Amino acid sequence: MRQKERSPWWWVPSLYVAEGLPYFAVNTLTVIMYTNMGVSLSDMAFFTGWLYLPWVIKPFWSPFVDLFKTKRWWIIAMQFLMALGLAGVAFFLPGKSFFTITLIFFWLIAFFSATHDISADGLYLIGLDSHQQAAFVGVRSTFYRVASIAGQGGLVLLAGYLETTLGDIPVAWSYVFGILSLFFFLVAIYHFRTLPQISSDRHITGVNRNSVIRDFFKTFVTFFRKKNIGVALAFMLLYRFPEALCIKLVQPFLLAARDAGGLGLTTSQAGLVNGTIGVVGLLLGGIVGGVAIAGGGLKKLLFPMAASLTLPCVFYCFLAMWQPTDFFIISGAVFIEQFGYGFGFSAFMLYLLYFSRGEAATSHYAFCTAFMAIGMMVPGMLAGWIYDYFARFEFFASGFHQGFLNFFWLVLVSSTLTFLVCSLVKIDPEFGRKKGASEGLDAVDVNIDHQDARESLQGD
Repeated sequence: MRQKERSPWWWVPSLYVAEGLPYFAVNTLTVIMYTNMGVSLSDMAFFTGWLYLPWVIKPFWSPFVDLFKTKRWWIIAMQFLMALGLAGVAFFLPGKSFFTITLIFFWLIAFFSATHDISADGLYLIGLDSHQQAAFVGVRSTFYRVASIAGQGGLVLLAGYLETTLGDIPVAWSYVFGILSLFFFLVAIYHFRTLPQISSDRHITGVNRNSVIRDFFKTFVTFFRKKNIGVALAFMLLYRFPEALCIKLVQPFLLAARDAGGLGLTTSQAGLVNGTIGVVGLLLGGIVGGVAIAGGGLKKLLFPMAASLTLPCVFYCFLAMWQPTDFFIISGAVFIEQFGYGFGFSAFMLYLLYFSRGEAATSHYAFCTAFMAIGMMVPGMLAGWIYDYFARFEFFASGFHQGFLNFFWLVLVSSTLTFLVCSLVKIDPEFGRKKGASEGLDAVDVNIDHQDARESLQGD
């Protein structure tokens, strides 16, 4: 069977698993691993927050990828480089300078992963005709979600098991990243044999870097000349502010000892709660949110969805106050909070599509997702310092540990920013219904790593 005739089933599922796993390794596993290895919450949140930067600035170098090599070449090369980077993490984790050295490797992995995303999504669009793209949009979303559950749930469960059996946390995580490195070596070899060789997949000739830069900045300028750009940027940066603060400290809260204000879960239990049960709640919330918008439209449902996204944070407040030991109560609270977040996030993604409409919609959407990423990155980086600062104040009775409790109530108070920006945005009442709804449903993809934005490119 020639490669160009090979069914997309041979490469689309594996490609989107490979697209998702490094994202979750960089943005989820690092939080749990560094917390378990004794890194302070302020250092963990700040430095792992920087790891998100390559996905933030991805639109700035994506126009240059096709100037040099084919999309197929970039995919395979980045998978090999990610394998080497993960091997470097595995090798240096047990060492004394593990924090600095592994952060460098993780940043490189993040850069390789973001570049891989550009080429993988591009190959999907040129490698399938319009009928196949429609048929496989659910397949690629499903397997990206498989990567989400495997990365945030399965690998954390494995790490917890190894921590218990080996009795050595650095070595346990070293094995996890070694296994992940081996996977990427094997998947790179597999894709070398199975990715289609497409005649239209070639580096651009007759176009130089100067013309690409000129066209890029022309598109950049037109983006900032769009009507109501100030309000739109405020919405992109602040709609998810409570979740952006919360996300870096949820896992440490689940793992922290009870006398430190946490819930005292094991690593495996935390992986099951947040990486499996929570992810399922997130995905279900996104599906229900898309259906709701299709029926009522974005403008009508914006405030209810904002409430759904922010108000369930109160569950973390109560968990911090009561510190329940019942695993089902903890799991239920996380499930409800993540379901609410997924439901409310649907409105956010559809607003990005709404604001990107018009000339250069795809490029403008990429800029929107960059600002979306900044809105998640910066508050997350500051979350540890905010925790340390407010832990000093006794806002509640002395019987409560103030650290996580103060922090989660502050997160809930910050939801006022979400409602403020919702009151300012202007939206066509009909957008999101009928034809718009079908575009929105294709667009909304709710992965916790906030890489979900890439799924909406099909909506353009």
